[in-house]
Amino acid sequence: METQPKSEFFKSAGEFIRFAAIVIAIVFVVRTYIAQPFIVSGTSMVPTFANKDYLIIDEISYRFNGPQRGDVIVFRPPYDKTVFLIKRIVGIPGDTIHVKNGVVTLSNTTHPDGIVLTEDYITADPLSTESTTVVTEGNYFVMGDNRPASYDSRRWGLLPEKNIIGRAFLRLFPVSAFDVFPGAHEINS
Repeated sequence: METQPKSEFFKSAGEFIRFAAIVIAIVFVVRTYIAQPFIVSGTSMVPTFANKDYLIIDEISYRFNGPQRGDVIVFRPPYDKTVFLIKRIVGIPGDTIHVKNGVVTLSNTTHPDGIVLTEDYITADPLSTESTTVVTEGNYFVMGDNRPASYDSRRWGLLPEKNIIGRAFLRLFPVSAFDVFPGAHEINS
């Protein structure tokens, strides 16, 4: 009579271990290839994202469609692959981005004479800087929405596509700001 309860215990333990292994495998696959959490640190994306906003990053959609101008992305910057940053894509391959005194002008084959970008999400940019960057194939030009507080492509150059982790898919916290594709904005092109 004692052998039967032990075998049931081992059977239950074996089922639990199989279940736990399946759960761990699913979580690993989801976190590695599909989506992962991200906590915003800093003020470079204010007012779009605040410090400590909790986001879920979509890691899979760029495998089917490339990043677009206006997407908010999480990436590893080329100068330090140990950190993550969050910024907005302003220039895609083929664009020339000219920044002067906070005004961003884009030119490409569609707009050879250039157009001033409509960016109603940014704060004032009092920086009196001027730069022109040609976005080459496989690279992107990114900027924070809080331009005076953002360390971005204006300072360290183009972002290689291979450094992009994914785009902001969900804002879960604060609950009052819950949003799908938070910060999404179509930049005129």
